[in-house]
Amino acid sequence: MTAVRPLGPDQRAQAWADLAAGEFEVLVVGGGVTGAGVALDAATRGLRTAMVEARDFASGTSSRSSKLFHGGLRYLEQFDFGLVREALHERDLSVNRIAPHLVKPVPFLYPLTHHIWERPYVTAGLALYDGLARLGALSEPMPGQKHLTRSGARRMFPALKPDALVGAVRYYDAQADDARHTLTVALTAAAYGATVLNSAEVVAFTHAGGRVVGARVRNVETGEEVDVRSEVVVNATGVWTDDIQNLVGGRGRFHVRASKGVHIVVPRDRINGEVGLILRTEKSVLFVIPWGSHWIVGTTDTDWTLDKAHPAASRADIDYILEHVNQVLATPLTHDDITGVYAGLRPLLSGDSEMTSQLSREHAVARPMPGLVAVAGGKYTTYRPMAADAVDAVADDVSRTVPPSVTENIPLVGAEGYAAMVNSLDGLSQRWGIPHFRAEHLLNRFGSLTPEVLALAADAPELLQPVPGAEEYLMVEMVWGAAHEGALHLDDLLARRTRISIETPHRGVDSAEPVARAVAGVLGWDAERIANEVDSYRARVEAERRSQEAADDLEADAARVAAPDTRAVAVGRALH
Repeated sequence: MTAVRPLGPDQRAQAWADLAAGEFEVLVVGGGVTGAGVALDAATRGLRTAMVEARDFASGTSSRSSKLFHGGLRYLEQFDFGLVREALHERDLSVNRIAPHLVKPVPFLYPLTHHIWERPYVTAGLALYDGLARLGALSEPMPGQKHLTRSGARRMFPALKPDALVGAVRYYDAQADDARHTLTVALTAAAYGATVLNSAEVVAFTHAGGRVVGARVRNVETGEEVDVRSEVVVNATGVWTDDIQNLVGGRGRFHVRASKGVHIVVPRDRINGEVGLILRTEKSVLFVIPWGSHWIVGTTDTDWTLDKAHPAASRADIDYILEHVNQVLATPLTHDDITGVYAGLRPLLSGDSEMTSQLSREHAVARPMPGLVAVAGGKYTTYRPMAADAVDAVADDVSRTVPPSVTENIPLVGAEGYAAMVNSLDGLSQRWGIPHFRAEHLLNRFGSLTPEVLALAADAPELLQPVPGAEEYLMVEMVWGAAHEGALHLDDLLARRTRISIETPHRGVDSAEPVARAVAGVLGWDAERIANEVDSYRARVEAERRSQEAADDLEADAARVAAPDTRAVAVGRALH
């Protein structure tokens, strides 16, 4: 089993020293799933690798997706069979080999609304979907489609209106906590020797002889700057791709447009159902996704040209989701039912179409100038082949032969030994005196690292208590996030290491102070810093609530960016 390298304060100090002193072959800019994937791919090919992220790991698109690992059923209608096949292969890899602790199968209903023609049409599409998934499957594939009458569908999903469907087809896809998955990819890259840093902003690029030979990186927490030497720099910044290209100078080979996707989160008891739903809309699809003790409902698909760091959901976005989901629910959802709301930006390769839902979900890799590789587009599910293609392009610029990608066979941290630990769940529960459901919750977040997480409570049993205001999580998870997972701020812990910010009606406000006090010793916070972190988090939540009452994007953006940013990052903030 690969030795896990913690990302705590001591390791952060060492990483800064390594950045300044080392000569890297690959410097990855961007700590979303694509950047983390590139860092892992490069490190496992034996390349000296560093990855820097200006904010927090997964703080952009990679924490704000629909949280699905899926082939993209709707892309079959666009005849994009290659993309669907690739994504289904990646789904299979993650569920069965790379990340079984994080990526789990989930059943969905596809309601049918037309007699005669629709069932054979959907049957053919899902048969193709299941068939593509079976090509080269690692193990027994997920269950195939199952046809249901209207009454059969309503037994699985009693919340559906009787007149909302004439029947349904059940099929399977998979889901994961995107932020935790991205973090785990980054932790795995570190385990294989990559230098990994968040709050590390690239502020300039170094050129020599017409090529990029490194970058100047600023410590967002202290203001310190270091020059990092690297044979190749990879721009893996998603919706910030064009901003970084402008910083480099010269023209890029492609452009990226941002499409805003908004989701709402509601308690599980607000919708009576056992499976997910996929619903057709006039623009795209709407998912109703089981999410622990909640449902995630979304998404929208609209152009976004405002602040990229904190895209804002407006009341119009939320009304759109409620209107469409309520068309099929016997008991309508209201604004009062909503626990959380989040908005993310899809990085779409710019094309001729003005409709963001029609822009390509394919990815692209380019070498705009010697020493610089850019990768963008794609789907979350296909992060691994995106990363492999980017490192293949890196090979043109490094001074030695680069072997092929091996990440198809590299389990993420926590995957090795996971199956055995599932079988000994009762023993884990008894040893630590925690209920079975809590042990299972931890196992599905940390995998085989779970005993190490719990070991933090060996001399501090109070850490086995639930987080105040967010009882699904334990305090030990917060301390682990600060000591081992690179969390530097309260919102790192409440919005990404956990999902308290969208899973509680108070959106984490009631948990903020107890969590800040629990991690203060690890992060070196005094009373003043604790108060500042709590105040900043409360301001963030208040700004998000105001934005979600705003009529349109302009008003929502103005309300959201009024809150102080815990990280003073220059690139990508819209000018107002």
